[in-house]
Amino acid sequence: MTPPPSTQPHGSGLRVVTYNIHKGVRGVGPRKRLEIHNLGLGIEALDADLVFLQEVRSFHRREAQRFERTSFGWPKEGQADFLAPLGYEVAYRTNAVTRGGEHGNALLSRWPLGEVGHHDVSDHRFEQRGLLHVTAAWNGHTVHAVNAHFGLMHASRVRQVQRLAAFIASEVPRDELLIVAGDFNDWGEKLDEPMHLLGLHRAGGAGAGAMATRVNTFPSRLPLFAMDRIYMRGLRCSGITVPRGAAWARMSDHLPLMAELALA
Repeated sequence: MTPPPSTQPHGSGLRVVTYNIHKGVRGVGPRKRLEIHNLGLGIEALDADLVFLQEVRSFHRREAQRFERTSFGWPKEGQADFLAPLGYEVAYRTNAVTRGGEHGNALLSRWPLGEVGHHDVSDHRFEQRGLLHVTAAWNGHTVHAVNAHFGLMHASRVRQVQRLAAFIASEVPRDELLIVAGDFNDWGEKLDEPMHLLGLHRAGGAGAGAMATRVNTFPSRLPLFAMDRIYMRGLRCSGITVPRGAAWARMSDHLPLMAELALA
């Protein structure tokens, strides 16, 4: 992992991370293991200004019972609050309610956060999906942070981009900065064009030369797909990184994606 984080912002830049944490657990059956404590160390080491998290639990009764007697047990608070480095603000909203618990999207921020909003973009009853919308006050600018986790079917994702477009048009002023980040489940690399039509450009995406080969994040042990992405408006990307190694591969089925952004 990288060295321990500093407590100071990154000058005039904005370091952004998106990370699907797989509800803080890995494995199945008797081999299931709790990774939430390792995830906390990893997120702190990334030293980001804004951390977009997907598949975050506020509670889950069965998992809490399973892990409560381990040396590092199930956190007493929700996972978003547990994972936030010291001094960070936290925003969380539930996307899906399941048997015994729920999960959703979270934003951890080094910068002050405004009102927290949630917009349902579920396409059918088998997949509950939502957008977390929060504003962050960064160096005198308002940054609209939209955390997304899109569906497993391409047709659903197309409709969710349309709902995202309607949401942005009604909730985000055209002259304010915008970041849309998360797990887009876009195996076929088909969402860049419709996102571009919304005025959103992908960090490290097509046309970024050698940098574009480094953004695969799924599956974590042998990343073949760029499922996790950061789209932006009014900002430019000066660098993009995917942490690698055995420690990152074991914590989630996704790797985190980190981008260095600055004003366009």
